[in-house]
Amino acid sequence: MAAIGSLVFCTDCGNLLPSTKGTERNVLSCECCGAENRDTGSKSIVTQTKPSDFPSFLRQKLQSNVQAVEKHNIQTDSISQESCPVCSRENVKYTNVQLRGADEGSTVIYLCDCGNS
Repeated sequence: MAAIGSLVFCTDCGNLLPSTKGTERNVLSCECCGAENRDTGSKSIVTQTKPSDFPSFLRQKLQSNVQAVEKHNIQTDSISQESCPVCSRENVKYTNVQLRGADEGSTVIYLCDCGNS
């Protein structure tokens, strides 16, 4: 009888035997030829591997250094040469926001230091 993983095969005809019971003392009978075979599916083989045994570009990419970014520290504004209609400043900040569907243009929001937007 041969065992591949938890599958056990008959030594006489090579038929797949019923599922293993988990101990070596059990006897499995072949449904095809009627031969009785010892249950060797209970033997377990333990192997150990390391990630370095299987090098790949994806694994190297996943192990790259990733920086944590805090949402309140992200600077999304840019400075434009537009003038503010309230305080007449020449430089105002602006940001692009997608308010509608993806097939429509983004909305540009201008924000001055005086609070006008």
